[in-house]
Amino acid sequence: MIRFERGQPIVRPGEIEIAGRRVALRAVPFAGDAGPPPFRFDPVTRMAVLRRSEGLVEAGPDEPEAWRRPISRAPAGPALIGPSVPAELVRRAARAAAEAAREAGRAVYLLDPDPDSLPAAPCRPFVSIFTGIPAETLWSAVGAASAQMPAGLLLPILPGWTSEESYLTEVLDRAAQVGASFVAGVAMAGGGEARRRIVAARALFEPGTEDAFFDRVHHCDWDAEVARALLALRAGARSRGLSDRPPRPRGDGEPAGNAAVAARLEELAETDAGSEHRQALLRAAVRWLDERGRDLRPVVAEGNFRKIFPFGAEIAPEVERAFASLP
Repeated sequence: MIRFERGQPIVRPGEIEIAGRRVALRAVPFAGDAGPPPFRFDPVTRMAVLRRSEGLVEAGPDEPEAWRRPISRAPAGPALIGPSVPAELVRRAARAAAEAAREAGRAVYLLDPDPDSLPAAPCRPFVSIFTGIPAETLWSAVGAASAQMPAGLLLPILPGWTSEESYLTEVLDRAAQVGASFVAGVAMAGGGEARRRIVAARALFEPGTEDAFFDRVHHCDWDAEVARALLALRAGARSRGLSDRPPRPRGDGEPAGNAAVAARLEELAETDAGSEHRQALLRAAVRWLDERGRDLRPVVAEGNFRKIFPFGAEIAPEVERAFASLP
């Protein structure tokens, strides 16, 4: 039996990355891993989370006002809200947190939203991100969310399971079919505990396959197989008109130009083959842009951008080019 207990809003400030996108805070509407499904994949820790069949789940408040203050006080930038659970129909915690983030002017990523947690239109500040091993229930949820906002799948790349070429082809075809706008791969953690959880998840998903899967997981060249699958997934997504990463939403409190350039810099940081120092500068510039409440496009057009940009000439040209390319 799953018991729900009303709790306080859980808002965790702190910079994290989801499929190459910066997130400034995470709001957790339901705390406690109990109930269906029997496992999930966390894109933050990049590990499988095994769930108990019964236990206590703490549900956050169902009023946006209770979430607004802790969300507003967190550092500037997009919010990650979720995952939700089927009890959302009664508890309404995920929707309350999402509405509070929108009212605070933030861009919002909804993690595994239950259909009943989707905010009312208009939905510009939102992108829905679904994780896990695709099944009909997941595809149905992606399709429902896609009717209201950009939505897609974060696929955990698991050697011997989701990394296979035929599997990737099937996932991409189905994603295009249900109206997803993106499919992004997530390189899951490959340490001993992470692999143990993955084997346990496979046993729950497809009983009887765990022994052969155990051998594959523990004796493969993990990094090489993941890298190959990620390349294949990106190429396959683009060939079907899908993005290989979630789009960055724009909050009502963000200048449109700043948000668009921040998204471009996130993409450069993920794909840039240069030094780690340069990648760190690009990510720092994203954080700096998120903190600006003023539209910087006129500043760039007037030639004054480098007077206020704190990261020197190394990446200033990239930022200026990104602003100049805006429609």
